[in-house]
Amino acid sequence: MNTKRLINSFCELVSLDSPSFGERAVADYLAEKLRALGFETREYAIEGGDSGNLYGYLPGSGKASELPPVLLCAHMDTVEPSRGKRAVIREDGTITSGGDTVLGADDFAGIAAILEAIQASEAHRPIEVLFCPAEEVYGKGSAQFDISVLKSQECYVLDLGGKVGTAAYKAPTIISWEAKVHGKAAHAGFAPQEGVHAIQLAAKVIAELPLGRVDGETTCNAGLISGGTATNIIPDLCVVKGEIRSFSHSKALERAVLVKAAFETRCEVEFSSAVNITAYETPLDAPVAERFREACERAGLSAEFVPTFGGSDYNHFAQKGLSGLVIACAMNNVHSRAEFTAIAELENVTRLTMELIR
Repeated sequence: MNTKRLINSFCELVSLDSPSFGERAVADYLAEKLRALGFETREYAIEGGDSGNLYGYLPGSGKASELPPVLLCAHMDTVEPSRGKRAVIREDGTITSGGDTVLGADDFAGIAAILEAIQASEAHRPIEVLFCPAEEVYGKGSAQFDISVLKSQECYVLDLGGKVGTAAYKAPTIISWEAKVHGKAAHAGFAPQEGVHAIQLAAKVIAELPLGRVDGETTCNAGLISGGTATNIIPDLCVVKGEIRSFSHSKALERAVLVKAAFETRCEVEFSSAVNITAYETPLDAPVAERFREACERAGLSAEFVPTFGGSDYNHFAQKGLSGLVIACAMNNVHSRAEFTAIAELENVTRLTMELIR
């Protein structure tokens, strides 16, 4: 491993603007890097983005060349505020942003580790890489990728917070919902009795909804509310938006039905919901998990398998039959200006990735 090269790659990636659906600069940077490493590359366009899913294939080398291929995956987009990002290397080895943006360790730490692991490995099995756009919006990039082009049966998605050596083996279904509550407008001073207060109706429903953790594997939230046009008008419309998460897909669907019914019994409403990602659970005795344990041991790390209540590109792959795990890749305090990584952890995830492709 060349630590200087690893950190340089990470810092170069951070410097590129890459909002969701605007990852062109990162895709071009990675395509050039992959071709220089001997990869055959192809980009698969997605709807609504200026770049697609960037795929690469590299034949195996040395004694590992006859082994089955493995897929390494990470995403190219970063959450806002992300324009004008810069990496600041601190004396203690931590790397932060300048404080006015996110750092982008989510997911440039994963990408940098993949690139360095490949460059540093003399003997490796056939490798496929997939760098996805628009992961931060429920994996809308990877959702459009046809996995039939893959040679691999197993994958590791580098996109998890926490200590390196941690792997998420299950994640939830996430459903977003919207309720447009209709009332009747009237003058709030002269004739309030003639109006039907849409915000009040919506508030009464929200007050009665079970929110937060509704059981051991399910949460429900009402996160956005808007309505009204002026302080002297009884509002005739209130829009409420929320989400449901559950490790049980059927429970998530049932909860959406219950939320809809709660609104419909109290008010005139237009209700809609959408399944953004679907729950998965990888058996801990699956070969992909056994390889992860062995790779952690060889890399001097302790393997730990955890559930996560966040989604990733792997949620979509799992529904299409690809066996995999989402692994921690040196990202901390993600989705905030306090995001950071550390040189030692970047080295650890690179070392682990090198073992996964052996």
